[in-house]
Amino acid sequence: MRHARGYRRLNRTHEHRKALFANMAGSLIEHEQIKTTLPKAKELRRIVEKLVTLGKRGDDHARRQANAQLKQAMHAEKLFNVIGPRYKERQGGYIRIMKAGFRYGDMAPMAIIEFVDRDVDAKGAADKARLAEYENVED
Repeated sequence: MRHARGYRRLNRTHEHRKALFANMAGSLIEHEQIKTTLPKAKELRRIVEKLVTLGKRGDDHARRQANAQLKQAMHAEKLFNVIGPRYKERQGGYIRIMKAGFRYGDMAPMAIIEFVDRDVDAKGAADKARLAEYENVED
């Protein structure tokens, strides 16, 4: 029987898993699309769907809960200012997982995880902005 086996452990400790999903959720919110292994993507969907629900609520307690889970203020800010209002009328199902073949090195099944109505220009935009800011500081 499969009782009390509610999540994938991914061969990591609790602390490592918590940090992994905090970083992956932040990257997904920032870029709105990431590529990872299929089991990680399936587990990340559970976490990010709950975060988007907090973003839709938008009250102070929801902000505190999201900040505690995301670890970076800029990700929580985008969650509440951009992503939450975008899915205000949607009743769940904010994330799409598409299988993307197998990784060359170890044949791990890969997947692309993305928001359903994502902003195509968001992928890499923050990295370009940071690079431009870095170049301006250097001058």
